[in-house]
Amino acid sequence: MPSVTSLDHLVLTVADIPATVAFYTDVLGLLVEEFHPADGSTRTALKFGRQKINLHSAKRPFDPKARHPLPGSADLCFLTDHTINEWTQHLFQLEVPIEDGPVDRTGASSPIMSVYIRDPDGNLIEIGVKP
Repeated sequence: MPSVTSLDHLVLTVADIPATVAFYTDVLGLLVEEFHPADGSTRTALKFGRQKINLHSAKRPFDPKARHPLPGSADLCFLTDHTINEWTQHLFQLEVPIEDGPVDRTGASSPIMSVYIRDPDGNLIEIGVKP
């Protein structure tokens, strides 16, 4: 039986693409990239490692799309090589409220220590550190 091997990208439907880009680049250190799909439009993505997040405006979602594309409906976990202390200090300096943590969690491949924050649309963002 065929099976998948990795995640290439995911799509976030957002209310304000520039606000989302600012948050993910300034707070999480992702890189912004504009790209041009076959339809000739200009789209925005956030890149990290070998993955990316494509951003779709809630005002004009692209087809095909999720059945109910809504800002604030995602729950994402990002892994980092930095310590939880570095992250809590960074978030404090940027005045980004920590919603929960540091707290022990179970990651996909190992236990992680996590803090939780929210992006501009209210998506739950988990930042996880492997012990």
